[in-house]
Amino acid sequence: MIIALDGPAASGKGTIARRLAAHFRLPHLDTGLLYRAVGAKALAEHVNFDDAAALERLAGALDLAALDPESLKSGAVGEAASRVAALPGVRAKLLTLQQDFARQPGGAVLDGRDIGTVIAPQAEVKIFVTATPEARAARRHAELVQRGEAVTFEQVLADIRKRDERDSGRASAPLIRADDAEILDNTHLGVEESWQAALAIVARRQALGGAR
Repeated sequence: MIIALDGPAASGKGTIARRLAAHFRLPHLDTGLLYRAVGAKALAEHVNFDDAAALERLAGALDLAALDPESLKSGAVGEAASRVAALPGVRAKLLTLQQDFARQPGGAVLDGRDIGTVIAPQAEVKIFVTATPEARAARRHAELVQRGEAVTFEQVLADIRKRDERDSGRASAPLIRADDAEILDNTHLGVEESWQAALAIVARRQALGGAR
């Protein structure tokens, strides 16, 4: 069973994906970490974000086993990830890596921006997780403050809106809901309520015979 979760930044899809993976005992990949890793490497090596060829080389050398999620959670890395993810060449370098993960025996859970549309359009379960920009900014702001970053809610909201525009407007694999994806709007839901809603969506798909 392949479970694909897509959605904008700070929608909570990652948390849901991790819980679904644990519940169904499936491997999980947060595909955003791949772009964050490329962005972090570019920042560390002072690569110009207008140098597409250099960024593509970084993506081509990415080692999935070496990803450190905790080191990739800063706001600066998130912004860098959004910029490199808009480059078709970078996306092409990372495409096979993600598709191979999805196609492994037994299935997998993946979350990102284009899982249900590009990476795993064959997924038996597709969920589009979303919330208002304000709700998502509040969550991200709380997370960043807890990590010790000096950032205002207004700054985070502006960044969320900018990333939404970039993710949805890019020419290569834009953020859109797959036609057969169920929407999970968790603007007014807590973590546990969002999890239960996602679990109910999977159960519905299984009942319909979509997930075997």
